[in-house]
Amino acid sequence: MEEFAALLDALIYTASRNRKLALIADYLRAAPDTDRGWALAALTGGLDFPAVKSSTIRNLMMERVDPVLWALSRDFVGDTAETASLLWPEPKSQAPQGDLSLADVVTRLSALTRAAAPKELPGLLDRLDAKGRYALIKLATGGMRVGVSARLAKTAFAQAFDVAVDAVEEYWHALAPPYGELFDWAAQGGPAPDLADVPHFRPFMLAHPLEGGEVDLADYAAEWKWDGIRVQLVRAGGETRVYSRSGDDISATFPELLEVLAFDAVLDGELLVRGTAQGGEAGGAASFNALQQRLGRKAVSAKMLREFPAFVRLYDVLIAEGEDHREQPWESRRATLEALMDRLPASHFDLSTLVAADDFAQLAAIRETARDEAIEGLMLKRRDSRYLSGRKVGLWYKWKRDPLLIDCVLMYAQRGSGKRSSFYSDYTFGCWADDPDAGADLLPVGKAYSGFTDEELKKIDRFVRQNTLNRFGPVREVERKLVFEVAFDSVHASKRHKSGLAMRFPRIHRIRWDKPAHEADLIASLRALVKD
Repeated sequence: MEEFAALLDALIYTASRNRKLALIADYLRAAPDTDRGWALAALTGGLDFPAVKSSTIRNLMMERVDPVLWALSRDFVGDTAETASLLWPEPKSQAPQGDLSLADVVTRLSALTRAAAPKELPGLLDRLDAKGRYALIKLATGGMRVGVSARLAKTAFAQAFDVAVDAVEEYWHALAPPYGELFDWAAQGGPAPDLADVPHFRPFMLAHPLEGGEVDLADYAAEWKWDGIRVQLVRAGGETRVYSRSGDDISATFPELLEVLAFDAVLDGELLVRGTAQGGEAGGAASFNALQQRLGRKAVSAKMLREFPAFVRLYDVLIAEGEDHREQPWESRRATLEALMDRLPASHFDLSTLVAADDFAQLAAIRETARDEAIEGLMLKRRDSRYLSGRKVGLWYKWKRDPLLIDCVLMYAQRGSGKRSSFYSDYTFGCWADDPDAGADLLPVGKAYSGFTDEELKKIDRFVRQNTLNRFGPVREVERKLVFEVAFDSVHASKRHKSGLAMRFPRIHRIRWDKPAHEADLIASLRALVKD
């Protein structure tokens, strides 16, 4: 545990990507089995201890230190694990000696129940110093936030044992922590994991944004970029699985897709829902707002299946009946996919259509007029591109439609977390319910915490502190006089919000220090952008 704590401490204070890679690689080479496997799982979000929540830690601390001191300290530091690790009182009696291994800690955390956690955790925390306590709390609550993405951790693994990161990605999602087979293959030179009859995730091919340029349509094909969630359907060994873009198994959320793929394959597409309950043409794709009714649900009711039936709009084929097509050019894969469509039920699959244009200027005009609820923009794919994992320059581009813009007034601000814990960086903004000069009030329409520079953040933070009207815990209500130009992708009717509207991907586009608040937009202007 001491070595893992030292690794986390070093990662927190390291900004360099290459240095982070080296730190993780060094740890993986030196740490014993199975500690290094559990460490890898922790860094990539592969561990879950449901008995331990942030509230568990908070309650333990308020039993041991003054609750006001705890609240003030937590608010100032901005991180529960860091605050608790520093404030945890030294044990009155000598705690058992001997270093806890990471594997020991994982075993104990896995065995905890919600009732037992408050009784067992203090004994573990008493055996550790501040760095160890920080590592244990981060591990237990699942919020590492040490500047390490899953991709970076896998890259460090590949560098540690001189294996291809694409191969690591290929095996990763089919294996469970502590990844014994993965380490046997990479570190010990053993055979590669045999996954022939195991449905497992393959890394997606991704696109770069198209910024300020154009492509030759003789070399690139265009197709719509649909506003759903990118998924991969995998059938192997008589079993079908649905994976999200990050490799998470979301099969249980979309059970209607598990019995409709009749042959072994790996297919790439966009998961959408049909119906008109939340917009969209009957039989076509509804808005993302409709899809959200299905996302994240562990159990799906018959009513939900009936009102928001899922289907997949297919983009690509990676593998079909044992033949790997990833080394084939896009044009060949597209022809293969088109030939497969007759074998796929139209109730659950269709093909993403290509967009025909004589030249790039015409394609740009088509993109500008596309405001279908389910369309985000265009994809441009090089006709001779192989299916390669990750983003490769010059092969695929995403060309999103320009965002919608509306002027809103800042209403509430909340302090951020981590590096932003000292700043009011999360903003709730609203539009006028009616004419503000006639006494109308603002209705909140969205919340954003991105789109501004560090210098702008400092200036907004100063405005919030100098113009506070009320405080509600960590939230400040401010005078209605700062206007944000807010960018968003679309807006939908929503019963969950007082305004009756919900924005899709709102972000601060511009801070209008020059604009009086009464000139901000009305709710009616925003409502007019809702597609029927």
